Amino acid sequence: MTYSQSFMLAHTMAVMKLKSEASKLHLSYLWWVIEPLLFVAVFYVVFEVLLGRGGENFIVFLMCGKIPFLWLSKTVNSGANALVQGKPLMAQRDFPKYVFPLAQIQENLYKQWAVFAILLLFLMLFGFMPTLYWLWLPVLIIVNYLLLVLLTLLAALCVAYIPDMRMVVQMGTMFLMFSSGIFWDIRNITSIEMQELLLALNPLAFLIDAYRQVLMYGNTPDLEHLSWILIISLTCLLLFIGLYQKLSYKIARRLLS
Repeated sequence: MTYSQSFMLAHTMAVMKLKSEASKLHLSYLWWVIEPLLFVAVFYVVFEVLLGRGGENFIVFLMCGKIPFLWLSKTVNSGANALVQGKPLMAQRDFPKYVFPLAQIQENLYKQWAVFAILLLFLMLFGFMPTLYWLWLPVLIIVNYLLLVLLTLLAALCVAYIPDMRMVVQMGTMFLMFSSGIFWDIRNITSIEMQELLLALNPLAFLIDAYRQVLMYGNTPDLEHLSWILIISLTCLLLFIGLYQKLSYKIARRLLS
């Protein structure tokens, strides 16, 4: 099976799952938008209303951080179980195993387009009108997508061999939630060395800051840092696809034994 055929299979699986999921809910596809907005609302009430630690335009600041994080965390956590959940199909037919996590990735990607549209609408409602800097948004989304594909493939492979790793994945995404500057501005860290270290070690923290710089503050993201994330993600992604192909039989035997 070629790469294009594998991608089309993952696309078909994702679309079928989306239709199945929507048919079971009264609000159907509206939940794609309602769910992330509810997450944002909960954290807004906690930090702005109860703790009084929000600040000016905190709701927009929070959305620019929480929405990209939810995309990554939901994709990685659900994709971590993709190979395990794909056992019935593996028993029927042999095809590239990375198709299973890729289908989960595509499912969340299709949901995310509507969520990003709502984010841009909220920005304009709060007075953040489109500028030329917004043209960087597709670039950020592509880099964000490649990063979460890499993390999802890694998580799925780990869980396939060590089921308890799903707990590590969940704890890892929770750690990212508190260390990526979702509720606070990473640029407020007084130590420049610590700020640069956090941005270097946590690509999600950099991407969240880049979303805010582009959408809220009208700045160009750090192109050198962005390029490094892109290059490393692409390189590691190609290596993981090759690893999946090499381990294809062993993955199936491990899960079906």
